Amino acid sequence: MSATQPPRCPCGSEQRYIDCCGRFLENGETPETAEILMRSRYSAYTLEREQYLLMTWHSSTRPSSLELKRSPSQHWLGLTVKRHLQSDIDNATVEFVARYKINGKAYRLHEISRFVRENKTWHYLDGDILEA
Repeated sequence: MSATQPPRCPCGSEQRYIDCCGRFLENGETPETAEILMRSRYSAYTLEREQYLLMTWHSSTRPSSLELKRSPSQHWLGLTVKRHLQSDIDNATVEFVARYKINGKAYRLHEISRFVRENKTWHYLDGDILEA
């Protein structure tokens, strides 16, 4: 009988969750790049970790709540990071596609997200959703 495999990270990295996004969501480490922050935020959405999402959202654009528990149940299917561009030491963009289902219907979120770094910590600022 073989030992059970540790769970893989929802962000699609093929790493164990605890070695990837779990470092940030469970152990309070700080993501080193905007892309790593974006991946951890995707994982937070899949795990309904609203506090982490709000904490990593820039204060100038942060909503008061996301009400993830009240939203229709989403089933996250996967994440593809298309590109990560760091324009200077404190500004970056990440283009990604996240796939999910709501009530059995498939959706695709294609976004170019902007991130800013303050006090050596990356924050999600905002994003532009690209139409299919």
